[in-house]
Amino acid sequence: MAETMQFDLVSPERSLMSAQVKSVQIPGADGDMTAMPNHAPLITTLRPGILTVETEKGTEEFVVTGGFAELGEGLSVLAERALPKGDVDQATYEAMVDEAQSTYNQTKETFKNEPGPVDDAAKLLSDMVAVGTHIGLSPKQPSL
Repeated sequence: MAETMQFDLVSPERSLMSAQVKSVQIPGADGDMTAMPNHAPLITTLRPGILTVETEKGTEEFVVTGGFAELGEGLSVLAERALPKGDVDQATYEAMVDEAQSTYNQTKETFKNEPGPVDDAAKLLSDMVAVGTHIGLSPKQPSL
């Protein structure tokens, strides 16, 4: 049996997965990374993307919209929102993009002369749009 680590994925609504895993590909805010057993401890923020979990039985994928990942002896992912990839249809995806668009619009209105927060909101919106392409849905074009 290959070396594994404990992995837990939770969102505010529910626990989505708790299992021994070989690796987890994380869409980190500062870049994608792969967590494996005996990885150096760290905490990172998540960007919208696909979280890919490799277990002894195969691979599972989840769409996450943000959150945190804490890696120590195991890996805990606390997602703002997380859904199994198979549960994300075109309507669900478009609702997620609409939510990101609304957040971008509010940020743009609130921080009129501060490009940092507006740029961050635009990046999150772009990442959410890209998720559609990654999971085989028609990407929804945002209005920036």
